[in-house]
Amino acid sequence: MRDKIAVAGVGASPQGKFPGATPITLATTAFKRALDDCGLKKEQIDGILTMPGTTSPEGALNYLRFGEAVGINPRYTGSKNMGGGTAGALLHEAAMAVHCGFANYVACVFGDTAATGGNKFNRASGWGDSWGIWGFMAAAANSAITASRHMALYGTTSRQLGEIAVACRRHASMNPEAVMRTPITIEDHQASRFIVEPLHLLDCCLISDGAVCVIVTSAERAKDLRQPLVTIAGMGQAYTTENMEREDWWYVPHQKMAVADAYAMAGVGPRDIDVAQLYDNFTSSVLVWFEHAGFCKVGEAGSFVEGGRIQLGGELPINTAGGNLSESYMEGWLHLVEGVRQVRGQCGERQVQGAEVCLVTGRGQALNCANATILKKG
Repeated sequence: MRDKIAVAGVGASPQGKFPGATPITLATTAFKRALDDCGLKKEQIDGILTMPGTTSPEGALNYLRFGEAVGINPRYTGSKNMGGGTAGALLHEAAMAVHCGFANYVACVFGDTAATGGNKFNRASGWGDSWGIWGFMAAAANSAITASRHMALYGTTSRQLGEIAVACRRHASMNPEAVMRTPITIEDHQASRFIVEPLHLLDCCLISDGAVCVIVTSAERAKDLRQPLVTIAGMGQAYTTENMEREDWWYVPHQKMAVADAYAMAGVGPRDIDVAQLYDNFTSSVLVWFEHAGFCKVGEAGSFVEGGRIQLGGELPINTAGGNLSESYMEGWLHLVEGVRQVRGQCGERQVQGAEVCLVTGRGQALNCANATILKKG
């Protein structure tokens, strides 16, 4: 399937806090913007894949409610929720649906009102509520374990985590759509309050209202549309049922396997990546992605992020729109949007010069669902 499928259109609603908005209204805006981006008409969309988001079932986005809202009876449809791994998983499903002839144009849609609509991020971390009695409340708890273990094993420091937060905020300052645009320093990071030690406030992602739509079709059809061709060169997914009962649970190799499969399909390696959009629900998550994606050896991610290496102008710019940490928390969907725009060369002052190959990663349900996508200039 290498380079046979393309991301033809991308669109996002405004991001932030919108009392009174619903996942459906926000998703409809994102869908319209994605249609306008690629020049398609609504009637040409014959596939719909949705992610419900974090709001209650009554307000959640699903394929039936969205299809009704936009007036489409799709040939191919469904909903899936793998947390931050869903964007990549649905993109891959859409690619397979197009490749197999189940649909010609598939809209992958996410909409959520986590900031104002009653989200579920305050629940106990882990399976059910069994970990809540130990104080594991919300996702910051498991990521704090990852960070503290990495620090204990390899000497990683909080200031090195701060390098990731600072880089994402610097990039967000160049993004007019980002929620958090005021630049920060390492000192700002260090002074921010602890959420779950060793994670500071500025190590943690945002909680946001918003929506995103990505439209997938064949590369041949995409050539006739409005935007420069961006193909899906490689895809990889891997899953694990491991959890914190295992001491090194975050190094269960499924993330590495997902990236390796994407590299293999695309015929590229770490040195070929011009820009990366790495899933960043917390700064500690990014550390692990650097190692699993082969940009550095295990244990070396802390020093790898120093010296501006991951900022614009550095060796490997990451999360160039600001990521989950500063742009908006759309559970990784905006990482796909930014990846596409970087490969198209449409990012203005935050554009990575000569960017032709982008790695996008996703991770969800604590750490259990991982995927990787290689986007390439057509």
